[in-house]
Parts: sequence; structure tokens; C-alpha cells
Amino acid sequence: MSAPAMGTSKTAHSDSSNKRKKGPSTLAIAYLVIYNVVMTAGWLVIAVGLVRAYLARGSYHGLYYSIEKPLKFFQTGALLEILHCAMGIVPSSVVLTGFQVMSRVFLTWAVTHSVREVQSEDSVLLFVVAWTVTEIIRYSFYTFSLLNHLPYLIKWARYTFFIVLYPMGVSGELLTIYAALPYVQKTGLYSITLPNKYNFSFDYHTFLILIMISYIPLFPQLYFHMMRQRKKVLGHMEEYSKVE
Repeated sequence: MSAPAMGTSKTAHSDSSNKRKKGPSTLAIAYLVIYNVVMTAGWLVIAVGLVRAYLARGSYHGLYYSIEKPLKFFQTGALLEILHCAMGIVPSSVVLTGFQVMSRVFLTWAVTHSVREVQSEDSVLLFVVAWTVTEIIRYSFYTFSLLNHLPYLIKWARYTFFIVLYPMGVSGELLTIYAALPYVQKTGLYSITLPNKYNFSFDYHTFLILIMISYIPLFPQLYFHMMRQRKKVLGHMEEYSKVE
């Protein structure tokens, strides 16, 4: 879900500070800079692809098909972030990062890719646009932080745009999962029924409903946490501006 993905903002400020204090190796910093530059460029490609497709068609319907391949590639590429945490070159929680990344990879492959009927839904475009803007800002933030030259505009955008993008992404995700439910139930996608030699059953339709329900407690907690982080990171600078 985009909620957790945006939730990485809560560690961004402390992450950059910790990196300066702990001092990861020069090789690790060089690798992370390259990784974040590539990911920023990748999401920019997706953004440009969306705009070009919209201008060519004159409609926002079905724009997913114009960026399907790069979206899958770069969203799946985010799995490396879990490895970065596990290796210790990024001082973030492996569990939290894993949850954030896997939730998006799940929606990309296990829902949107697997249930082709939902790919033309407007809700898909809703979360794709939210993800795209979010990731361009996020990876740019990490890149400049690693280089110790973080422009205030990017810092401000990192801790401000989520106010709109977070609810927008979550709405798109929930509506897409909801749209997939009838097709999943009809086809029995990824479901395992009894009897079988393992004496095990799994209902993917019910699983998706549980995923949707999980948004209820998670969304408010993460959203208001990020609001507190925004106040913590940007608050003192805004107060300073008022004094001036």
C-alpha cells in the first residue's frame, strides 16, 4: 500500500543524519547514489510516459498500459531496499522497509498484473500517479542527502506532498483491490481448495478482503505519524521564517 511506502518519510531525516555520523564506506555511498539516481530516472520515465500517452490519446483512461513494463521493473527494483537494510548500509528497519516495499510489489504483481480486468480501472491510474510523484521526490531526497547537498524545496516536498498523495494512493489501491474481488472469486485465482494431499486450503478472495480491512488501523496511524514528522522536520524552519 502507498501508506507504508510513503511511511519511509518518517526515517528519512534521521537516516541522513545517521549516515553522516556512522559513515558508511565510500563504496557503499557511491552505490547508493547510483541506485537512487537510477530509481529517480526510472520513475521520471514513468511520469513522462504517462504525460505522453495522455497527450496522444486525449484521455486518461487506460494509461496504465503505456507504462506497465517500467512500472513493474522499477517497483520490483525497490526490493533491493530491503537488502540495503539487511546489509546495514541503510540504517532503517528491515521489517518496516520490507512491509513497505512488499505491499507495493504485491499490488503490482498479485493484483494489477494477475487480474487483467482491473488494469483499465481509473483507480489504477490513481495509485500509479501517487506512487510516481512520491518516488521521484523520495529518491531525489535520498540522492541529495547522500551527497550532503539537500535543497530545501526537495526536503519540503518530501514532507508535504504526502498530505495529498498518501490518501490518493491508498484510495486507488483499495478501489483496485475491490474491483478485483469479483474476478478473483469467479476464477478462484491463487486459491487452494480441499481435498488435496496437503490438507490445506487458501481463499485468495478472503485474503484480499483482509488486506483491505488492514488499511483501517494502519492508514490513520501512519498518516498522523508523518504529520508529526513534518512538524518536527519543517516546523522549526517555518517558525524561523516567521521571526525573520
